Amino acid sequence: MSEEAVIDCADETVSVDPRTDAKPTSAVRIAPVDLGPVHVETPVVLSPMAGVTNWPFRVLCEEYGPDGLYVAEMITARALVARNPKALRLCRFAPGERIRSLQLYGVNPGIVEQAARIVVDEDMADHVDLNFGCPVPKVTRRGGGSALPWKTDLFREIIQRVVRVCDEANIPVTAKIRVGIDHDHETFHEAGHIAQEEGCKAVTLHARTTAEYYGGHSDWSRIGELVSELDIPVFGNGDIWGADDALAMVEQTGCAGVAIGRGCQGRPWLFADIKHAFAGSGERTNPTLGEVGRIIVRHAQLLTEFYDGDERMAVHDLRKHVAWYLKGFPVGGATRRAFMECESLADVEREVAQLDQDAPYPERVVDKPRGRVRFQKKVHLPYGWLDSRTTTHEEREALFGDDPMDASY
Repeated sequence: MSEEAVIDCADETVSVDPRTDAKPTSAVRIAPVDLGPVHVETPVVLSPMAGVTNWPFRVLCEEYGPDGLYVAEMITARALVARNPKALRLCRFAPGERIRSLQLYGVNPGIVEQAARIVVDEDMADHVDLNFGCPVPKVTRRGGGSALPWKTDLFREIIQRVVRVCDEANIPVTAKIRVGIDHDHETFHEAGHIAQEEGCKAVTLHARTTAEYYGGHSDWSRIGELVSELDIPVFGNGDIWGADDALAMVEQTGCAGVAIGRGCQGRPWLFADIKHAFAGSGERTNPTLGEVGRIIVRHAQLLTEFYDGDERMAVHDLRKHVAWYLKGFPVGGATRRAFMECESLADVEREVAQLDQDAPYPERVVDKPRGRVRFQKKVHLPYGWLDSRTTTHEEREALFGDDPMDASY
């Protein structure tokens, strides 16, 4: 749309953690979840993250973790329908992935339905998740992501169409949502009920608003609210930085499963910790720098396969992961810069060999937040978006026009 609305939510995020300080008990357990025909033995989910959860990273997480769901990064529906090469690459799965889990994003119900049809007809996935949780301005200003559930008619229609297509192939559909646009415009109650009514097999709630972005603290009590209202499984998402957080979320909210996002960046072994925790074990993985280095090399090798042998693309993709892998270790600026300048697998292997192999995992980053704590403060929406809970004819015409962002990467 040519115009947009911007709402200022500078006071949306508070610094006080609304969760309890109680430590989880050793008795916390989590039961298997069936999403239609898809059996998830341990409902622990790797959340889709743009530029992160391609199949090389998913493989690393799944090798460490339980038989959970390891979801591919978000696929833009229009890009898939347009057969965009990057979109098609992101739809690929490694041979060993047990459940092929794909997430679709879109605003136009017809285009999202077409994308779902491609997924079904070409046997691309065993499970489809729908993204209604992305808070990024370039998505919300088009009415997508976490802005979309405000328009209940559009939200319902997208789910209806995708479920109808996927039901033909017995592929379960789930939805990822946030609490709302801000605390004056919450949507998760209605969205959860609509998702359940229209055939979604589960809902994942990131316990923040769009305005809160990834800042402050997620409010797990909202997860508990949704659990009490729905009959389908609710997965909790937000601020799981270690295994004890996963236990605490289940104990405090009663959620059926947990979804891990930024907490596993540079820490694929977090899934091993969570597996042990739900089995009642206190065993945790705190690798030495040498062990982390071997993971970096393996990650680079898998990325090279992902990019069809292009080492340069692989090691460039690896750079952000290296920053996360090395977080907290005393490696120095020169070493970090050297990794950022790598152009081949040999370069990566050379830099890894020069690391202090015996350096212990830094205590100060154990179970601590990853990445930058970013505050949105302003939410970008289509012009007049908050005027009504349903879309007008004019809004639909503006929203469903050609959108270059929606067709490319």
